Amino acid sequence: MRAVVFAYHNVGDRCLRVLHARGVEVALVVTHRDRADENIWFRRVADTAAELGLPCIYGEDPADPALAEAVAAARPDMIFSFYYRAMIPQAVLSLAPRGAFNMHGSLLPKYRGRVPVNWAVLHGENETGATLHAMEAKPDAGYIVGQTAVPILPDDTAAQVFDKVTVAAEQTLWGVLPEMLAGRTPQHPNRLEQGSYFSGRKPEDGRIDWSQPAAAVYNLIRAVAPPYPGAFTDLGGRRFVVAQARRPAPARQASLAAALQGGAPGLHVVQDSIVGLCGDGGLVLVHELQSDGATLAPAAFASLLTASTKEENR
Repeated sequence: MRAVVFAYHNVGDRCLRVLHARGVEVALVVTHRDRADENIWFRRVADTAAELGLPCIYGEDPADPALAEAVAAARPDMIFSFYYRAMIPQAVLSLAPRGAFNMHGSLLPKYRGRVPVNWAVLHGENETGATLHAMEAKPDAGYIVGQTAVPILPDDTAAQVFDKVTVAAEQTLWGVLPEMLAGRTPQHPNRLEQGSYFSGRKPEDGRIDWSQPAAAVYNLIRAVAPPYPGAFTDLGGRRFVVAQARRPAPARQASLAAALQGGAPGLHVVQDSIVGLCGDGGLVLVHELQSDGATLAPAAFASLLTASTKEENR
């Protein structure tokens, strides 16, 4: 069995290793170059290919005729896409007579589209997973080959969930590959009407609206916590990123709420803690607040709040 693999990120790294371990002849790996504006906190597929002795090229545009020629020259039986960032044209997919398959980071048909893990955390889901599915012209719409679920715990960040989804992707591919290689690829329905589609997210989408309920604010913080850009709020012309937070336990919530009675939604310092007061009266206890790349202690942030208030009152 010969395969061409389009891959990137940790899922690309792990799934490429699964193919190699299962004896698939990977004739070509196509990956992305690092972007200068991106925090590279994940594995580089180019490094994985080099380690495994696999031919690898960079291909930012899968519609490039030169890339199609390289895929055709590799004579793949199958094509796989593991977190490759672009839609692969139908003309390229059709070069693989035994099918083309993508690994998606959700339990399809839910959360089709971009950054599915971040969206799942943002919406307060308690479960997500990884799905291997056939590729079609429409994104994440082909039949399902296999999927594996993972839990989202109440305090999990998107990065922690992504680690679980990476393992789920590895397990899914490992489990279905023997059937696929034997010519018996499972085909389960992908009922799109029962799911959802979401587009990509921008750093500006991490802006905190403190008038929202505390659960919504906390889910946003978890969904974009570092290594993602982070949830932020602006104060006095300065940006503050909530890098780590928790919802306070009931007794602490009551004590802090009493001390903040009459306060406006937003960040406060009370009982030697940085606290976010939300629109429903609920609280977010900020464990790490960053500004200009530095972590601020409660006392330092209190001084900034005082200076900002004086400036506003002038």
